[in-house]
Amino acid sequence: MNISSRFRSVAFAAIAAAGIGLAGAAHADSGTIRFSVYKAAFFVGGSGGEGTLTFHGRHYPISIGGISGGLAFGASKTYFQGTVRHIRRAQDVGGVYGAAGGGGAVGKGAQMIVMTNDKGAQLELTGRQVGLQVNADVSGMSITVK
Repeated sequence: MNISSRFRSVAFAAIAAAGIGLAGAAHADSGTIRFSVYKAAFFVGGSGGEGTLTFHGRHYPISIGGISGGLAFGASKTYFQGTVRHIRRAQDVGGVYGAAGGGGAVGKGAQMIVMTNDKGAQLELTGRQVGLQVNADVSGMSITVK
Protein backbone atom coordinates (compact mmCIF):
# COMPACT_ATOMS: atom_id res chain seq x y z
CA MET A 1 0.00 0.00 0.00
CA ASN A 2 2.82 2.39 0.78
CA ILE A 3 4.32 1.96 -2.73
CA SER A 4 0.92 2.60 -4.30
CA SER A 5 0.53 5.78 -2.28
CA ARG A 6 3.99 7.00 -3.34
CA PHE A 7 3.24 6.17 -6.96
CA ARG A 8 0.02 8.21 -6.81
CA SER A 9 1.88 11.13 -5.22
CA VAL A 10 4.59 11.08 -7.91
CA ALA A 11 2.00 10.73 -10.69
CA PHE A 12 -0.03 13.60 -9.25
CA ALA A 13 3.08 15.81 -9.02
CA ALA A 14 4.03 15.01 -12.63
CA ILE A 15 0.53 15.79 -13.89
CA ALA A 16 0.43 19.04 -11.88
CA ALA A 17 3.83 20.11 -13.25
CA ALA A 18 2.72 19.37 -16.81
CA GLY A 19 -0.49 21.33 -16.22
CA ILE A 20 1.46 24.34 -14.94
CA GLY A 21 3.72 24.19 -18.03
CA LEU A 22 0.71 24.05 -20.34
CA ALA A 23 -1.01 26.85 -18.44
CA GLY A 24 2.06 29.06 -18.93
CA ALA A 25 2.01 28.43 -22.68
CA ALA A 26 -1.73 29.03 -22.77
CA HIS A 27 -1.28 32.48 -21.22
CA ALA A 28 1.18 33.57 -23.92
CA ASP A 29 -0.44 35.99 -26.33
CA SER A 30 0.21 37.62 -29.68
CA GLY A 31 0.30 41.10 -31.17
CA THR A 32 1.03 42.83 -34.44
CA ILE A 33 4.15 44.66 -35.49
CA ARG A 34 5.02 47.13 -38.27
CA PHE A 35 8.38 48.72 -38.91
CA SER A 36 10.63 49.98 -41.66
CA VAL A 37 14.33 49.22 -41.94
CA TYR A 38 17.02 50.97 -43.95
CA LYS A 39 19.90 48.68 -44.92
CA ALA A 40 23.22 49.45 -46.59
CA ALA A 41 25.96 46.92 -47.22
CA PHE A 42 29.26 46.31 -48.92
CA PHE A 43 30.19 42.85 -47.53
CA VAL A 44 29.49 44.15 -44.01
CA GLY A 45 26.18 45.91 -43.61
CA GLY A 46 24.23 47.87 -41.12
CA SER A 47 20.55 48.52 -40.70
CA GLY A 48 18.28 50.67 -38.60
CA GLY A 49 14.67 51.66 -38.37
CA GLU A 50 11.61 52.17 -36.25
CA GLY A 51 8.01 51.09 -36.00
CA THR A 52 5.14 50.12 -33.74
CA LEU A 53 4.14 47.05 -31.75
CA THR A 54 0.41 46.72 -31.05
CA PHE A 55 -0.33 44.50 -28.04
CA HIS A 56 -3.58 44.32 -26.05
CA GLY A 57 -4.88 47.42 -27.82
CA ARG A 58 -1.89 49.58 -26.89
CA HIS A 59 0.75 50.91 -29.30
CA TYR A 60 4.42 50.69 -28.30
CA PRO A 61 7.15 52.45 -30.29
CA ILE A 62 10.08 50.20 -31.22
CA SER A 63 13.52 50.80 -32.67
CA ILE A 64 15.48 48.41 -34.87
CA GLY A 65 19.24 48.01 -35.26
CA GLY A 66 21.24 45.37 -37.00
CA ILE A 67 24.42 44.15 -38.66
CA SER A 68 25.13 41.60 -41.36
CA GLY A 69 28.17 39.94 -42.85
CA GLY A 70 28.74 37.82 -45.95
CA LEU A 71 28.16 38.49 -49.60
CA ALA A 72 26.02 41.62 -49.51
CA PHE A 73 25.97 44.93 -51.31
CA GLY A 74 23.52 47.70 -52.07
CA ALA A 75 21.04 49.82 -50.21
CA SER A 76 17.35 49.30 -49.58
CA LYS A 77 14.39 50.14 -47.40
CA THR A 78 12.02 47.37 -46.33
CA TYR A 79 8.56 47.84 -44.85
CA PHE A 80 7.77 44.86 -42.59
CA GLN A 81 4.47 43.87 -41.03
CA GLY A 82 3.37 40.73 -39.27
CA THR A 83 2.55 38.92 -36.08
CA VAL A 84 4.45 38.49 -32.84
CA ARG A 85 3.60 35.25 -31.04
CA HIS A 86 4.41 33.71 -27.65
CA ILE A 87 4.66 36.92 -25.62
CA ARG A 88 3.20 37.74 -22.23
CA ARG A 89 4.08 41.44 -22.19
CA ALA A 90 5.24 43.99 -24.74
CA GLN A 91 8.83 43.94 -23.47
CA ASP A 92 9.14 40.26 -24.47
CA VAL A 93 9.48 41.44 -28.08
CA GLY A 94 12.74 43.20 -27.23
CA GLY A 95 15.93 41.30 -27.86
CA VAL A 96 18.23 39.93 -30.51
CA TYR A 97 16.96 37.96 -33.49
CA GLY A 98 19.24 36.13 -35.94
CA ALA A 99 18.75 34.84 -39.46
CA ALA A 100 20.72 33.41 -42.36
CA GLY A 101 19.47 33.76 -45.88
CA GLY A 102 19.71 35.34 -49.23
CA GLY A 103 17.74 37.49 -51.57
CA GLY A 104 17.74 40.53 -53.69
CA ALA A 105 15.77 43.42 -55.01
CA VAL A 106 16.17 45.70 -57.97
CA GLY A 107 13.55 48.38 -57.63
CA LYS A 108 10.93 46.43 -55.70
CA GLY A 109 11.01 43.01 -54.05
CA ALA A 110 9.24 40.95 -51.42
CA GLN A 111 10.49 39.17 -48.31
CA MET A 112 9.13 36.73 -45.76
CA ILE A 113 10.95 35.76 -42.58
CA VAL A 114 10.32 33.98 -39.27
CA MET A 115 12.67 34.70 -36.36
CA THR A 116 12.74 33.94 -32.62
CA ASN A 117 14.51 35.74 -29.78
CA ASP A 118 15.93 34.33 -26.53
CA LYS A 119 12.62 34.98 -24.69
CA GLY A 120 10.69 32.80 -27.14
CA ALA A 121 8.98 35.68 -28.97
CA GLN A 122 8.43 34.67 -32.58
CA LEU A 123 8.19 37.20 -35.42
CA GLU A 124 6.35 36.14 -38.56
CA LEU A 125 6.98 38.96 -41.03
CA THR A 126 6.32 39.82 -44.62
CA GLY A 127 8.05 42.74 -46.22
CA ARG A 128 8.08 44.98 -49.24
CA GLN A 129 11.58 46.03 -50.24
CA VAL A 130 12.58 49.04 -52.34
CA GLY A 131 16.13 49.68 -53.62
CA LEU A 132 19.08 47.72 -54.96
CA GLN A 133 20.16 44.96 -52.60
CA VAL A 134 21.80 41.57 -53.20
CA ASN A 135 22.71 39.37 -50.27
CA ALA A 136 23.70 35.91 -49.13
CA ASP A 137 24.59 36.60 -45.54
CA VAL A 138 24.14 36.03 -41.84
CA SER A 139 22.41 38.87 -40.10
CA GLY A 140 21.22 39.89 -36.69
CA MET A 141 18.54 42.34 -35.68
CA SER A 142 17.92 43.92 -32.32
CA ILE A 143 14.50 45.26 -31.32
CA THR A 144 14.08 47.70 -28.45
CA VAL A 145 10.64 48.48 -27.03
CA LYS A 146 10.62 52.12 -25.92
